[in-house]
Amino acid sequence: MLLYIKYMVSLRCKMAVKEELKKLGIHYVNVDLGTIEILEDITDLQREQLRESLMKSGLELLDDNRKIIIEKIKSVIIEMIHYSDELPKVNYSDYISEKLGYDYTYLANTFSEVKGITIQQFIIMNKIERIKELLLYNELNLTEISYLLHYSSVSHLSNQFKKITGLTPSFYKKLKKKRLKNLEDI
Repeated sequence: MLLYIKYMVSLRCKMAVKEELKKLGIHYVNVDLGTIEILEDITDLQREQLRESLMKSGLELLDDNRKIIIEKIKSVIIEMIHYSDELPKVNYSDYISEKLGYDYTYLANTFSEVKGITIQQFIIMNKIERIKELLLYNELNLTEISYLLHYSSVSHLSNQFKKITGLTPSFYKKLKKKRLKNLEDI
């Protein structure tokens, strides 16, 4: 049996969910971003207890099919951009459609209706967050980041970054150095 969880976007969330399942005595096969695969059906009481305990952690047990599809889309995108070593070589639309087993047009329309933004906008926002993370931790230079995240050029990455954040990537990186310097002065 699969259960779907909203706002489950990090490894820390997965650990919190595993802990709650353990407390409630619910045996699971797998806990992944946005999903829990459990061994047996759970009772209505267990479902309600799980719902309440997840809410205390800022998570939400989903029942509505449209919300479930949205969370699946978000999980695939977050996993793809933040947790995989390499982005897929195919179009994002083909990748998402293949991963979820739905027609992309249906997924895109559902996502837009519910979230008020397109899947492409959500992907861009996540790519920008990933770029920020990589810039802050000095893991890669801009050329390597643009290659990793499948930008056509450093210029394309920089333009998109500035459009979303209002800052150039290099200025964003300088802000980090400035903050660290200010902390050292204290």
